[in-house]
Amino acid sequence: MEIAIYMSNALNLSPIKIMAVVGLIIFGLISTFAFTNSIQTAKILKNPSINSQFVIQQLSQQIPTNNQWIINTTQAQKLASQGATILDARSCKIFNRKSLSNATCINWKEFSQPQLPFKGKLLTDDKILTEKLQAIGISHGKPVIVFGNTRNGWGEDGRIVWMLRTLGHQKSFLVDGGFPALVKAGFPQVKLVNNNPPVRGDFVVNRSKNWQISQNELKANLEDNNLIIIDTRELREYLGKTPYGEERGGHIPGAVHIYFKDWLDDNGMLLSRDKILEMLAKKGITKDKNVVTYCTGGVRSAWSNSVLADLGFQVKNYSGSMWEWSASDADIYPLDQLNYWLGK
Repeated sequence: MEIAIYMSNALNLSPIKIMAVVGLIIFGLISTFAFTNSIQTAKILKNPSINSQFVIQQLSQQIPTNNQWIINTTQAQKLASQGATILDARSCKIFNRKSLSNATCINWKEFSQPQLPFKGKLLTDDKILTEKLQAIGISHGKPVIVFGNTRNGWGEDGRIVWMLRTLGHQKSFLVDGGFPALVKAGFPQVKLVNNNPPVRGDFVVNRSKNWQISQNELKANLEDNNLIIIDTRELREYLGKTPYGEERGGHIPGAVHIYFKDWLDDNGMLLSRDKILEMLAKKGITKDKNVVTYCTGGVRSAWSNSVLADLGFQVKNYSGSMWEWSASDADIYPLDQLNYWLGK
């Protein structure tokens, strides 16, 4: 009202006319804001996909099936437009101030055991896991899109997808190229503080053994000629370095080394399926083999598990990984060491 009186005196207009002008200005601002939001939403749906060499071309425009673990940005757009739950696995509360609109920021450690040497293993209480997953919006009927930072991350997005599938949610998908690819495709960014909390979900944990293997199961099968064990860590770790809290250095006997980021190009996008299959074949890894992946705490190996599962391999993640194995009796759980390569 004070503004209207001031304008009335300055412009020699009646207060009623001034109030009408102010009302039109406010209406205009609201309309502009709404129009901007509508353009932003449309932008998500209309921008072309960032090219994925990995996703099968015939599937790249379709809603993904449960057999597909990795999707491109076009498929992510389709799922998002249908109300999919979006998870940011980049530990964004600590390291990233921006996320995608409607994304919920999570950390894989929230769902894992807190103490070494079991920090790589999922919580054992299904009721606690169910509560945690419902709190971040996981529902039975809703697909879940998970993204990370492919070039600079540790495969956290793959860990979350592996976890969700292991706990019974089979419509969980990792986005090829992660956060940068989604932003490039037109997904709007927001400050984390501006994202609304997720609507509570109804998902109930129903564990599957398809994608996980225990320490004792792995130990019992070490002599199986049909088993291939992939060490997804850095080469220095494979050879014997212990930079991340392992009790002993080396690698599980018979394991072959494939660093998980060897399957990415310089832009953080997965290499083509044919290229990855060629790399695997050179290591003797073919689809007639049973495959186990491991790393330090089951994160990098879970990401590799997701890629291999999408490619059609029979694969399981040993989530206890080196934290658990190296802390156990060396006579029962041996490690091969190549420390002389490192000058030790």
